[in-house]
Parts: sequence; C-alpha cells; structure tokens
Amino acid sequence: MTPPVETPNKSFDSHHSHPPLNERILSSLSRRSVAAHPWHDLEIGPGAPTIFNCVVEIGKGSKVKYELDKKTGLIKVDRILYSSVVYPHNYGFIPRTLCEDSDPLDVLVLMQEPVLPGCFLRAKAIGLMPMIDQGEKDDKIIAVCADDPEYRHYTDLKELPPHRLAEIRRFFEDCILLDLRLELCRLSFSLGFLPCNFSLMNGNSDKKNENKEVAVNDFLPASTAYEAIQHSMDLYATYIVEGLRR
Repeated sequence: MTPPVETPNKSFDSHHSHPPLNERILSSLSRRSVAAHPWHDLEIGPGAPTIFNCVVEIGKGSKVKYELDKKTGLIKVDRILYSSVVYPHNYGFIPRTLCEDSDPLDVLVLMQEPVLPGCFLRAKAIGLMPMIDQGEKDDKIIAVCADDPEYRHYTDLKELPPHRLAEIRRFFEDCILLDLRLELCRLSFSLGFLPCNFSLMNGNSDKKNENKEVAVNDFLPASTAYEAIQHSMDLYATYIVEGLRR
C-alpha cells in the first residue's frame, strides 16, 4: 500500500520564507540609518572649531578629482586632473558646516599617509588659505591629522617649512587654474567653437573670462581658521533652523 503523501503546510512556509526581494529593498530604503549622509549625519566633534572631524574626498597623491555628491551623500568621480600633478595632501570637507557657495568648508589635511575617499579622521586647524575660485570665495582650512604622531604637534602655519606652504600655494594657483582652462577649452570644442581660445592658456583673459581665475592670498594664522570654522558652523545651524521652520 502506497504511503500517504504529506501536503506542505502553506501557512508554515509563508511564515518562515524570506519576503520578496523588492520588499526587502523597500524596507532597507525606509530605514534612515542605512544611508547616513557624511555632510549632515557625521558630527563635527566636541573640540570644534580647533579639532574637528574631516571627511576625506581626495587622497594624498591622487590625480582623481573626487567630490561629495550632495544629493546622495556618496563620493563621486568628478574628473581626472588634466595636468601631470597630484594632490599634495589629503583633501576633504568639514561636516555640519556651510559656506557662502552652499558647500561645506574645505580642508587640506597634512599627514604621513594617503587616506581613502569617504573615510573620516580627526583634524586640527593650523591656518587658513584665502582663495578666489572662478570669481567666488573658496577659502581652505589648512590642518594636520590630530592622530598622526609626526604632525599632531603643529599648532600654526608658521611652524611648517616654507617650502611646504609654497607647494600648497603653487598647486592651487597653477595646477588647478590650468585644469580649469583646459576644461573650458574642452567645453569650447564640444560646443563647436573652433579653434579653442588659447589666450586662456597663457593668462590673457578678457572680461568674459575674468571669473575663470584662481587667486591665493597670503596664508592666515590658526586663530583666523578657528573663526572661519565657527562662522561656517553658525551658517549651517541657521540653515537647519530655517529648514525646520519651513
């Protein structure tokens, strides 16, 4: 006699089986903690404006121009530098700060090793590099890694070797400017304006192109950097309050 065939308990199977893939995706998207935004969700740190958290966008020695995608919070590839130079130090931004250009405050962090894009570290401000980029204020905080034994003892820019500051200035004045001019030429070609206006390459810019310049002013001490960080923290707080009121 053939033994009876057991029929599966459907209620038991449905209770223990995994939900469909699309339901799991929607469920994970609904949990805010899975998609933390480095600009808004990472705290600046209790020691700010002197010692603060910094999110690294570009590692020391990189030719890749990474930047924060403000919508998603991911680090995206913006472009590869046109000239044969690399970033002299780790470069990133300070979370929960806001500048007049609607971006977080930029920071250049001096330390021994390159850091992967998207990581964050503790940095100590030692100065400020005032800069104008394409007609807009674009100041950079100069800092050292607070947990690097070779650099953490620095407290002000004047303690650094003069060549280190000259190297930083030269990178932003010459290499970034050349990159902007080559990008402008590329856009000219893509829009059908031939030949490219190579007067941009030798620095002969007219009023139409005067906002494409990069200017670095004299470096300022650590006290000025603290004030700039505090100002950007206050701007960010005002922005958050106004957003809540809406």
